This record gives sequence, structure tokens and C-alpha cells, in this order.
Amino acid sequence: MDKMTVRGGKRLKGEVAASGAKNSALKLLFASLLAEGEHVFHNVPELKDVESAMALLESLGCACRREGKTLRIHVKAPKTYEAHYDLVRKMRASILCLGPLLAKYGQAQVSLPGGCAIGTRPIDLHLAAFRAMGADIQLREGYVHAEAGRLKGASILFEFATVGGTENAMMGATLAEGVTTIENAAKEPEIVDLANYLNKMGARITGAGSSIIRVEGVERLRPAEHTVIPDRIETGTLMIAGAITGGEVTVTRCVPLDVDALILKMRESGFKVEHGKDSVTVWGEKGWKGVDVTTAPHPAFPTDLQAQFMALMTVAEGTSVVTETVFENRFMHVTELLRLGADITPKARVAVVRGRPDGLQGAPVMATDLRASASLVLAGLIAKGETTISRIYHLDRGYERMEEKLKGLGADIGRV
Repeated sequence: MDKMTVRGGKRLKGEVAASGAKNSALKLLFASLLAEGEHVFHNVPELKDVESAMALLESLGCACRREGKTLRIHVKAPKTYEAHYDLVRKMRASILCLGPLLAKYGQAQVSLPGGCAIGTRPIDLHLAAFRAMGADIQLREGYVHAEAGRLKGASILFEFATVGGTENAMMGATLAEGVTTIENAAKEPEIVDLANYLNKMGARITGAGSSIIRVEGVERLRPAEHTVIPDRIETGTLMIAGAITGGEVTVTRCVPLDVDALILKMRESGFKVEHGKDSVTVWGEKGWKGVDVTTAPHPAFPTDLQAQFMALMTVAEGTSVVTETVFENRFMHVTELLRLGADITPKARVAVVRGRPDGLQGAPVMATDLRASASLVLAGLIAKGETTISRIYHLDRGYERMEEKLKGLGADIGRV
């Protein structure tokens, strides 16, 4: 099993391009199920999660062909309407094939995704939305069995803003009879990207990016061509890599507005950050100070950058308080950061970080989830000596060739 070694102390400098957004690409691939024919997606990152999505689509009868960063998906009438457990268990986003299958073909059998390392993430709100649209939903033997004639437009009010629930309901509503209104909808940029593609296919969606989304159902959709938006979480991770090493790093081919919450916190901490239309530059400063941060749905500080920002705070001057409001179990990286010499006291969903400006010490650590693995790489960049990170398959799920990008900026990093 691959491991990653990082020898700290190198100041990162240079330009690096952000890849396509994992959390957008996956949803776009499943949206292709809404229309038979060839869909073309550009700027698709080469990730384990994308491979898992392609495997699931192929199990349903689609033909997938990658040509560099372009992915062509030829959708045919499914040979089965079942998303099998062996495929769904590898990636929770697989539940997002439920809406397209149900809307297009009137039936779907999708394995329950179960829990995950960072929290339970139930799909109750997804199922409630489809029941409101007239679907018969049964849970049997670990599967969601869904049937419907044509879905009916409905008023859907989510108890809390759910990204996956918003996306599933929005895709299902595109082919429903009548108008669907989704209130308390999630506002993430990936939802806007999905809505833009669905509209290219012929859907009638307005309000994406706001708390109220309106979908006017149409009779049919058609395949289209689309470019995946840049990955805001990778953008933020690379920004922090430059900052934690006292370097000067410019992230290109990104959307600075999508990481505005991080930019504000980095400036508050003492870093210089400037950005243009599609690039952002961070200058590392000596003696940055600890600042408090609370995760919340977009446009607030993203939970997917919490672990990486905590790594930055471990070597800040003073104390910072990190509050996690989105997932109940997203501090598993804390015990591994402690192995590197960090001073962190976790208390349920709050962690008190007492910065150690004199630095961390390299040690063997283990990745527990995708974003935790990134935080350990960042900590390794500043730690004295060598840090070895095991179970980096987590990293490969969501970061495209991270070690190559960091090496191009001057990091002493490799895979063994």
C-alpha cells in the first residue's frame, strides 16, 4: 500500500493550477443518466472517486471513455436499475444516481451508502423529497427501492441545507410534471455548476446558488457538453501549503470568490492574499496569529477545509478555536497531528489549538479520511525531519497528483 513521505522545511514558491472539482464532476456524471446519447465533460480530474462513478455508470449500461481531461459518457437504456452495494460502498455520492434513474425510468434500486468516517450523513431528506414528488420508497435488505410513474412537481422544504439532497431533488425534478420548489436549498458552487449543465440539457432551473430553487419540469432532456468548475477545496489546500511554509504560491485556473471565507480568515491571521479573476496568490508571513473559525454551509467557512486550516493553526502564535458544525466526527486528524507535536485539545465539536511557532516534529502518521490526509501533508511540510503518511488512498480520492503539484513548488515529497 502506498505511503507518502514529506521532509519539512522547504519554502514553497511558484504557480500551480487547480484541477476540476471532484464534488462537481461526480454529480455531473450521474446527471448524464437523465438523457440517452453522448455527454462530453471537460476538466474532469483523474481521481479514485471519478473512477468509482464511471464503474457505477458502466454497471448500468453506459460506456465511458476518457481522453486526457475529457470524459465522454454514452448513455443507453439501463440493463439494470440497481446500484449495487459493492460499488456504492466505495463512494457515498453514488446515492445521486437515485434521482436521475427515478425521473427518467420510473424505478431505481440503490444500496444504502451507510455511515462514513466523518459522520453518519443520513439520506432521509433525499427520500422525503422523492416521496413528496409521488415516489413509492421502500427500504429492504439494505437497498432503497423506489418506483414512480412520472414524478410530480412539489414544494420541498429541507429541515437543513443538504448538498446531496438538493442535488438529488433538483435532478429528479427536471423531468417531473409541473413545478418543484426547493426551499432551504444548499448554495454551494457545485450546485450552481450542476444546474448550469442541466439547463444546457434543456432543463428549466432558476435560483441555483440561493436558498430557493425553482424547477419547471420538461418532457425530455438531451445530452450536452460542459466544463467542470475548478476545485475550491484543492485551491484552498494549495493556498495553505504556501502559507504554512512561509512561501509565495499562486494558484491559477481557480475561482477566488469560491474561497472567499478562507481568504478572509488568512488575512485575519496575518497573511497577505491577493487575487484576480481566476488566480489567487498567498505570501507567507512570519509570526501569523491564531484565529477562530467555525464551519458552516456555503458561503461560510467550508468543513472540507477545516482540517487543513487546523494544521496551519498548529504553528501560529497564540490560541485558536476551531468549531465544527457540519459533521459530528471530523476531528480524527487531531490525534495524528498530536503525533507531530501539535498542542490541540478536542472537545466534541470544538478543538482548542495552542500554536507552536517553533514548529512540529516529523513522525509516522495515518490518514483517516480525505481531508484529514491533506492536513497531515500540510503539517509535514513544516515539520522538522521526515513525516510518513500511510493510507494515502484517501488522498487519491479527491486530490489529483498532489505530490507532483507540491514538488513543482519546491516541496521535498514523494510516494513509496
